[in-house]
Amino acid sequence: MNVLPRIQAAREQLVALRHDLHAHPELAFDEHRTAGKVADFLSARGIETHRGLAGTGVVGVLRRGDTGRAIALRADMDALPVHELNLFPHRSRHEGRMHACGHDGHTAMLLGAAEYLAAHGDFEGTVVFIFQPAEETDGGARVMIEQGLFARFPVEAVYGMHNWPGLPAGQFAVHAGPVMACADQFDILLKGHGAHAAMPQQGRDPLVAGAALVQALQTVVSRSLDPLDAAVLSVTRFLAGGEAYNVIPGEARIGGTVRAFRPEVEDAIEAAMERLCAGIAAAHGVQASLDYRRGYPPSVNDAAEAARCQAVLADLVGSDNVRLDMKPSMGAEDFAYMLREKPGCYVWIGNGLAEGGCMLHNPRYDFNDDILPLGASYWVRLVETLLQPA
Repeated sequence: MNVLPRIQAAREQLVALRHDLHAHPELAFDEHRTAGKVADFLSARGIETHRGLAGTGVVGVLRRGDTGRAIALRADMDALPVHELNLFPHRSRHEGRMHACGHDGHTAMLLGAAEYLAAHGDFEGTVVFIFQPAEETDGGARVMIEQGLFARFPVEAVYGMHNWPGLPAGQFAVHAGPVMACADQFDILLKGHGAHAAMPQQGRDPLVAGAALVQALQTVVSRSLDPLDAAVLSVTRFLAGGEAYNVIPGEARIGGTVRAFRPEVEDAIEAAMERLCAGIAAAHGVQASLDYRRGYPPSVNDAAEAARCQAVLADLVGSDNVRLDMKPSMGAEDFAYMLREKPGCYVWIGNGLAEGGCMLHNPRYDFNDDILPLGASYWVRLVETLLQPA
């Protein structure tokens, strides 16, 4: 494993920085303290620093020579509205907020790489360091792009990295193609006619229609899609009625999420849901309306960029530790918006075997400090490989 010695020597600094960020988690678009720490860190290393995109976003720019080439590296900064159950000294100091997805580690790794590149980097071109707010729910990447991220800081490619519990520390995973799914949401309103529960014939029961619809929705993936197209449709909400046991309500609401790797599959799922809503509503004498909302798009790596990242990682950790066989995740990631604008690659860095099942978004999760130098070294080697001096 070829961790850069200077970065390994700075391990304790990276750990202290990561622990400070972990202890002070901030939610979407409220990452003011975090953004300030990031901006101060970059400025102190002589890196051109810009603030304000998406409110709390920070962009650092580091130039060498005048080749005109430029690439971007991205880290996310926000935390989750989770009550932390860990008891170590750097646990969250803010009840109900927690770095349960490792964005504290992602930020620390990219800052470590920026520091090394500013002092010792052997490259020609421009590196744009993107510290993005609001990855978890509110699409900070989309907002940064809408507010001119790539217009102000033009790059030829963009790269991301996320820690992955369950993947051994020292290993990486690279996907040539889909790596994360879309995150669509839906709500269905069923309107019937309320009645006394002892006289159901006087009403039109939306609960019975809703129960039939929930069952029918489970056939969308198995009967409306090509079996080779991966997708998930999960009903997660069924709301109806009040406190009374003897009242058939007039309305019922169903909600859930859809995950897929291709827009065409999203289209097919939405169309099938519309058909089922109309048919089952008619069969039960009620009305149904579907509100289907596209969320984060699928994250799809460019095959050529994935091959470049794979080569860099093979040199860093050995080809046996670069996993090409891991299935993409049905989780979602708003780095997808950046991959829609620019070719790029999003890799997973092993966070360890997640003893006790402590995966992402778990109240006992913690980022693995041992991989901080490895992640920072990957960023440096990627820059020095892609922007090699002539």
